Amino acid sequence: MIELGKKQELTVIKRVEFGVYLGEQEDAEERVLLPKKQVPEGTEIGSKLTVFVYKDSKDRLISTTNEPKLELGGLAVLRVAQVGKIGAFLDWGLEKDLLLPFREQTRRVHEGQEVLVALYIDKSSRLCATMNVYEYLELQSPYKKDDRVKGTVYEISGEFGAFVAVDNRYSGLVPRKDFHGGAKIGDIVEARVTGVHEDGKLNLSLREKAYLQMDADAEAVLKVIDEFDGVLPFTDKASPEVIERELHLSKNAFKRAVGRLLKEGKIEITEKSIRYKL
Repeated sequence: MIELGKKQELTVIKRVEFGVYLGEQEDAEERVLLPKKQVPEGTEIGSKLTVFVYKDSKDRLISTTNEPKLELGGLAVLRVAQVGKIGAFLDWGLEKDLLLPFREQTRRVHEGQEVLVALYIDKSSRLCATMNVYEYLELQSPYKKDDRVKGTVYEISGEFGAFVAVDNRYSGLVPRKDFHGGAKIGDIVEARVTGVHEDGKLNLSLREKAYLQMDADAEAVLKVIDEFDGVLPFTDKASPEVIERELHLSKNAFKRAVGRLLKEGKIEITEKSIRYKL
């Protein structure tokens, strides 16, 4: 059976003026065209060729010896070549660009951007891309607790947190309690593995362990104080929502950073504000 969206070895069963027809074996009824410009020199009836099968602009099965950047069920980061009326078209290494329908976009994409997508067959038996990659990610990664990893944020949920495709291959999550903004869909982030579930999914943190993170958080607090002209209009008694909105820190992390700065004599706290110590 000739498989759409996959590389496969097929046999040359007929030569025509505009190319050759390929099948699983020489007497196969099911066949697919390999255009003349794609036919390797020296190809004969009975030759075996490795090709990728997709559909042309008229939705006819066609094969190519070119190497696609993505196969069925796989994941890849592809560049947006253009945006049309039905979606975006991605450069995946073949003559015909790959459609990313609007309904399969987790955010609107623009020409020139790079997006993480999976390849699937839609209801019309056409190859399309999707940014909903959760079900395509692998569960069994080589990583363990405290390993450093890199991945792409592909979804942000108010209920669960930030979903990350580690190495653009493995399933990871920054839980809601540990995600305080600062990253958006499409961002490439570095993270620390905080745990591995029984099914292999990774729990992640975008922050270091508390004792290592405190210096960075203290610098972040000073930067925001600068942005407020030296006077932060709230204290460490502010609501977690205010702190997260302004500093992308949890309340506990904010209080630790403020404590560090107080101890170093860099700030002072008034009834309603935090300011540089004069």
